Amino acid sequence: MTLEQLRAEPAGVRVPLRTRHRQYAEPDNRGVPRGFATVSRKIELYSEELAEHGYPPLPEVEEPRTSPRSRPDLAQRFPLVLTCAKSLWFCETQNRNLPSLRRRAPDPPVELHPETAQARGIGAGDWVRIDTPHGTVRARARLNANLDPQVVCGQHGWWQPCRDLDLGGYPAYGPDSANLNLVLPLGPSDPISGSSPLRASVCEVRPDRRGDDPGPPADR
Repeated sequence: MTLEQLRAEPAGVRVPLRTRHRQYAEPDNRGVPRGFATVSRKIELYSEELAEHGYPPLPEVEEPRTSPRSRPDLAQRFPLVLTCAKSLWFCETQNRNLPSLRRRAPDPPVELHPETAQARGIGAGDWVRIDTPHGTVRARARLNANLDPQVVCGQHGWWQPCRDLDLGGYPAYGPDSANLNLVLPLGPSDPISGSSPLRASVCEVRPDRRGDDPGPPADR
């Protein structure tokens, strides 16, 4: 596909792709089912390859390296566990400028258990601060009784303004930021996969003294 083709069809180009079911059963060049992308070509619950390199061959539950239990020195100041989830209304960090979607989620949310919120003088819809050892960001409180009282759930990707609804954007840095990634650590990373602990951090949530401030003005 060329750049000229894309420019000629600004609404998008449909490509006639074929959905392939049961790809693992398709024969390879020897006529043998190709299997899965593992050493045994099977679904591996027990990983021989991990065992050969000295790692547990089966999944194990391990306390995060930065948590109220593993870091009691941080637990008094940051007693809560911060996780995060993606919004179903938006595509990662995009589309918050679209009125039809932004009406359904106008502000960056953080979910708390009602008991956790009440103990901190936080009500549904209040602006709050999410504090971690790496900084602080703003969010609007949303109560969720299905959460564990020690867990709060934030959301990344908030920066775009929505001019049509006069809703402001959020800077990447500074006291008005809603950039959750700004306060999440890159380490300690997982020793096997190298992934960052983006869904396991310590935090505290407190009322924002600015109260019901709607945030920075829309970028016009």
